[in-house]
Amino acid sequence: CQGILQILYEMQTMLAEISGLPAVSLQPAAGAQGELAALLTAAAWFRDRGEKRTKVLFPSSAHGTNPASAALAGFECVQLKESATGLVELNELESHLDESTAVFMITNPNTLGIFQKDILRISHLLHDVGGLVYIDGANMNAILGITRPGDFGGDMMHYNVHKTFTGPHGAGGPGAGPIAVRDFLADYLPGPVIAREIRTSDTGETATHYSLSTPPKSIGRMRSFFGNVGILLRGYCYLRTLGAAGLKEVSEQAVLNANYLKSQIEDVLPVPRGGARCMHEFVASAKTVQTQKGISAMDIAKRLLDFG
Repeated sequence: CQGILQILYEMQTMLAEISGLPAVSLQPAAGAQGELAALLTAAAWFRDRGEKRTKVLFPSSAHGTNPASAALAGFECVQLKESATGLVELNELESHLDESTAVFMITNPNTLGIFQKDILRISHLLHDVGGLVYIDGANMNAILGITRPGDFGGDMMHYNVHKTFTGPHGAGGPGAGPIAVRDFLADYLPGPVIAREIRTSDTGETATHYSLSTPPKSIGRMRSFFGNVGILLRGYCYLRTLGAAGLKEVSEQAVLNANYLKSQIEDVLPVPRGGARCMHEFVASAKTVQTQKGISAMDIAKRLLDFG
């Protein structure tokens, strides 16, 4: 198994570097399971510290998996009201922060394609009350090689390897949802993770050896074996092929393409809270064409399929 273990170890290392978060588990099978794994990891850390933290906060623009994962992990879900700009309203956030706050879950850039410019301030607010910041990695496509969740205050995140690093997105998988966390959470990660050691023989020769290792306070396995190897291998090849410069270019092109598309259609399908620029995605509304012509968003979606 040494060959595949080496590849997966290097995958862990690359994902840690891209996120700015040093500890990685490849265990989760998809993004939503990655969220659950990270929240269970956080719960175990708080429990170990003797802290009773019950609340998980998230903006109304969050993916539906965020509150679902929080509920499955045993937390109370608190949804923040949406601001006029589509960003997190700091006063609203502060009103819910106290010693019972466990985690704030946020996608950055968010689902509307807007980068949360106050993310460092948000992270400080959470850390001031002893809480953690979870970055939903669904939109990493927009920031690869440009900024890192660990650098703007995130304590945990998941990747959608199947979405960000070449695998087709949707249609039921397969997926892979590795999580990356800060070093103080490493002992609680779902296992096994891949460990590397340098062994020295009696003759003084050294050799690298890879093995499966379970963190000492691990929350346990999320699934059989140690991850969806086929998708992880595909993502590994993508990363090795592109390199650091190529990865950054992926995001630059994704943002450019999204803004080009937005400029072509926003006169027909308005982009609420779109502003001048979006990141790698935006949300357009069919409300106007439905009112004026009786054409729904579903009609448009089906017609796009008609044209491949």
